[in-house]
Amino acid sequence: MSDAASPSASTNRSEQLTLMGAGLVGSLLALYLARHGHSVEVFERRADPRLAGPLEGRSINLALSDRGWRALEGVGIGDEIRRVGIPMYGRVMHDQHGSLTNQPYGQEGQAIYSVSRAGLNRTLLNLVEAEPGVKLHFNQQCLHVDLREQTLHLRDASTGQEKVQPFRRLFGTDGAYSAVRSAMQKTDRYNYSQSYLDYGYKELNIAPGPGGTWQLEKHALHIWPRGQYMMIALPNLDGSFTCTLFFPYEGPHSFATLQTPAQVQAFFEEVFADAVPLMPELTQDFFENPTGSLVTVRCYPWAFDDDVLLIGDASHAIVPFYGQGMNAGFEDCSVLNSLLDQYGSDWHTIFKEFQTQRKPNADAMADLAIYNFEEMRDRVADPRFLLQKKIESKISAQYPGQWLPLYSQVTFSHTPYAEALANGQRQERIMRRLMPHIHTEADYDQPQVQEMLREQMHQA
Repeated sequence: MSDAASPSASTNRSEQLTLMGAGLVGSLLALYLARHGHSVEVFERRADPRLAGPLEGRSINLALSDRGWRALEGVGIGDEIRRVGIPMYGRVMHDQHGSLTNQPYGQEGQAIYSVSRAGLNRTLLNLVEAEPGVKLHFNQQCLHVDLREQTLHLRDASTGQEKVQPFRRLFGTDGAYSAVRSAMQKTDRYNYSQSYLDYGYKELNIAPGPGGTWQLEKHALHIWPRGQYMMIALPNLDGSFTCTLFFPYEGPHSFATLQTPAQVQAFFEEVFADAVPLMPELTQDFFENPTGSLVTVRCYPWAFDDDVLLIGDASHAIVPFYGQGMNAGFEDCSVLNSLLDQYGSDWHTIFKEFQTQRKPNADAMADLAIYNFEEMRDRVADPRFLLQKKIESKISAQYPGQWLPLYSQVTFSHTPYAEALANGQRQERIMRRLMPHIHTEADYDQPQVQEMLREQMHQA
């Protein structure tokens, strides 16, 4: 796969390309396409986020991992983003009594990075604006996409004026509720599904300590697993943590039952007791911040002839529990860049190869994200689960060429998601056979356990 996009790397003839959506994936894609010598126009429904004033500490956080870094480094901005990210080397689990358990993410030194979504988007937009041949248009609501006539019907949200914008080649980078995909859904034999979890999410905040210090371990993702719900927290540069409560919409403990500040305060003091003293604005945040839904979108095809292509959440929105939504969208850009290097101006082949390569991996990642939700919510506080993770680390050290933990395959490698999922399922079958014979870490070295492991690895 190409490490960088540049006009010299491509045999493309310069074309006028159109992007609908200037979020993270749209901004990065615009840079890649421009580096291939194309003229790019980008239309965005929202106002320019760079005009919204200084960044606040409590903007929503994202977890950047290896796939995302590769894509950012492909346009030469990895180091710039790394300076405003905070490495998280593992999870810290908080039980109901406030006791902490640490679980490293990978090998020593491996980390995922907490970055501000707004800060990252602003940085990318600054780079896009400075890129020759790219034009940004904000406040452009897409009312309709005419695939046959190749036109966008847009309304300027600031003036109310409507216009028809022709396109030759259109990239839908406009997110889970994509207007471009909506038009494609009306074509013959288009496959589409969306499914929601029975859970919503609410952004909350842990305040900085004195002098902007961090009141929890800075270099970790914090989890309060509670069976049917959980809270997580990621660090910000200003010393605060952005918390996300994942909580049922209905039921005995749910958004439906927490209706007053007193109810919220009492519930958190009972269930997340060690966090409450760090959250002075808890009830205000709870009632002022919206409740977000958690959707998985699957669709196919992603291309309409060689005129339109869906990328990122527009084609494969997933729930956030593996921290791979943005990373998968960025990897889309890396893959498309590689195909541009390979096929030049043959858009038909590029679009066909792109969706053929990416669709199975997007489906696998959607399944993995749901799986990881259940693991984080239900299992990370289970002593047997933690023991299994330690045993898996031992197997990885003993069989380094044959065993890489599933999380590491997804997060710290470029193994295709579908391949990682298949490997993870095979490894889980092996662990189900081994774990009944293991009650402590020391049991791993028992001759019968080692013999059973050798047999399983040989069969695999």
